[in-house]
Amino acid sequence: MSKDKLFETYQLNGVLLQNRMVMAPMTRSRANNVGNVATELNAKYYQQRASAGLIITEGMFISKEAVGVINVPGIYSAEQIEGWKLTTDAVHQQGGAIFAQLWHTGAYSHPDLHNGKRPLAPSDVNPNQQVFTAEGLKPSQAPQPMRIDDIKRTVADFKRAALNAFNAGFDGVELHGANGYLLQQFFSKNSNLRTDQYGGTVENRARILFEILDELKQVVDINRVAVRLNPSLNGIMGILVDDETIALYDYIVNRLNDYGLAYVHLIEPFTDVTGNAEAIQQVAKHFRRIYNGTIIINRAFTKETANQVLEAGDAELVSFGVPFLANPDLVARFKSDAPLNQPDQATFYTPGEKGYTDYPTLNN
Repeated sequence: MSKDKLFETYQLNGVLLQNRMVMAPMTRSRANNVGNVATELNAKYYQQRASAGLIITEGMFISKEAVGVINVPGIYSAEQIEGWKLTTDAVHQQGGAIFAQLWHTGAYSHPDLHNGKRPLAPSDVNPNQQVFTAEGLKPSQAPQPMRIDDIKRTVADFKRAALNAFNAGFDGVELHGANGYLLQQFFSKNSNLRTDQYGGTVENRARILFEILDELKQVVDINRVAVRLNPSLNGIMGILVDDETIALYDYIVNRLNDYGLAYVHLIEPFTDVTGNAEAIQQVAKHFRRIYNGTIIINRAFTKETANQVLEAGDAELVSFGVPFLANPDLVARFKSDAPLNQPDQATFYTPGEKGYTDYPTLNN
């Protein structure tokens, strides 16, 4: 196969991608306004990177209850829908495609972000993280275990947020089921101590995901819905690899075959799983044997390693995070083997243009 498979087009359930390079979702905290509305600045940032075959936005909060960090844009208000139209219009004007990532942080939050109330999560397990509040970083606290009506309301919030995203012009939506946030908190035995229909068995712990998908397929094109999973996450947010981790994700991915999703977005290990017999060491290879649809894989890829995973057939698309953050023209740089800009980590989550829309391209 060609060494340039990364630059081949790809048909994603009716959305033609100009290459196999995906811009991964990355929180940037630039919606520092009263309504947490995406602005012209956000639109410029995504437009600059529209040469990616597909852009997946930063996680956008599906409701006020979903909030886990300040200055992140939401998708639950009319103003937020209008704000995101600036971005979708800008990306489409450049011939790009863009999916909205729908996010609920669950236990990873703080009472300061919820009028003094504890954030909602599957169980009262403190993820022991530092949470970015208006007063700076504060330690997380044990969350409030969700009642059944809280879970049903959250499912409805995901449904409404998906509708809002399509109304804002997005080509699709990705459910954030990774990185230790709400959905993965339900999946993990370490963060889900429930004894009702949402806890205990593999099937019960995965239940909320399929309830969301079943609701979404009633109101949107399920072929434009995707799921992001991090099966080998270990030691972050109270999530630990355990004796049922592989069984749980095998069950989830097997069932996802029935939905005709746009893709499943998988993350290779970024925490240490060495020595754990139940850890999934090679996520793409493992789930390629199970999943029949499109796989996006994420793992600190270079141009060369991305081409290798595509040529091996382990995934159809490869997502890049920080390289796209620091290189708006990453596709052009890869094509010409040009050197890459180095990211300024001090500006990853700070307001304004610096470290956001001011990275140089090859043409300036």
